Amino acid sequence: MKRYAQALKHPVVARLSLVQLISYFGTWFSQVAIYSMLVAFNADALTIAMTAAMTMLPSILLAPLIGIVVDRVPFKRLIVILLVTELLMTIGFTYIDTASMIPLLMFLIFIRSTAASMLFSAEMTLFPKIIEGEILKSTNEIHSIIWSFTYAAGMAVGGIVTYRFRYDTAFYMDALLYSIALMVIIGLPLQLTPPKRTQSHWQMFIDGFLYLKHHPKILHLILLHASLGLTSFDTLVTLLADHQYKTLIAVPLAIGWINAIRAVALMIGPLMIGKLVSRHNLHYFFIAQGIAVVFWSMTQSNFYLALLALFGVGFFTTTLWSYTYLLLQEETEQAYLGRIISYNDMFFMLSNIATALFIGYAFKGGLSLQAITFTLGMGFFATALYYLWFKQRTL
Repeated sequence: MKRYAQALKHPVVARLSLVQLISYFGTWFSQVAIYSMLVAFNADALTIAMTAAMTMLPSILLAPLIGIVVDRVPFKRLIVILLVTELLMTIGFTYIDTASMIPLLMFLIFIRSTAASMLFSAEMTLFPKIIEGEILKSTNEIHSIIWSFTYAAGMAVGGIVTYRFRYDTAFYMDALLYSIALMVIIGLPLQLTPPKRTQSHWQMFIDGFLYLKHHPKILHLILLHASLGLTSFDTLVTLLADHQYKTLIAVPLAIGWINAIRAVALMIGPLMIGKLVSRHNLHYFFIAQGIAVVFWSMTQSNFYLALLALFGVGFFTTTLWSYTYLLLQEETEQAYLGRIISYNDMFFMLSNIATALFIGYAFKGGLSLQAITFTLGMGFFATALYYLWFKQRTL
């Protein structure tokens, strides 16, 4: 805990952590409302999967543009614009009231996710410019813990609010939280002069790809981080709530509590094992993640036993996410951080989308949810082997 307290002594880290706490809580708060609304509209598995994909597509389609914007636009100005965009799109969700408006819902999610992706890239680009070493590692873990805590609290509270007061209340509360985050960011004590750029946008675009091409180690680190996309369980959890648990518990509550249990583990994990992970033993953590997911697949028929298994699923994920991100940040030159981090998010979100679509199509094709989950767990064993090969060659 002392290392986290040391990182939070930095005024920029402290202020941005507060912004993350507020805005992330709102995002996950309304996420339950979105998926519960889809179930109420009798959306099929493929529609649910496509809606989940809309939250990830911007990082894939717009990654080069996002990276250039992050590397050129002053941080504080950019963050204000992005938070306003997320606020407006969230208010737009309140106009969705029939299944025929699901395409509009997907469009609004796409725009909000574009802003969220750019905001995330901007933050992760800023941190290595103002801090380094153990402080940077601790800051990454703080970010992951905040994400996990807000995921747990947002999903749990959002499930209850959606169940009791319906969707619009959740969306309006989300919009209020974005407004508070805006007020917090205005007081950000940041005096960072952006570097002067002599290249055009097109030259920066080409230069970013050339840098990635000439640094294959960075590409391997990007692929390693992308393996965490196998934990993109939104579609799987929604299908479990709708097809296995709805006779036991209301769908919004099932979605909320399933995600909340996993997120509590996501938050606790780095506190207990964050200091243990290193370049030399990272593969063991990937193996542990795979074992946890496989065990979850074997317990899904029992709602309460599955909740216990989900704790194990979330326990290792945050540490894997933050440490693989640290390896990438340390390997990349500052002048290219915005673009490389955006490319990293592109691969990560592509992995998330592939996972969501695999779940949707596999279930539609007749594969059981248990078999789908087992397959995702096996992916982490493959990742452990990939890391061992990569470590022998480069580390």
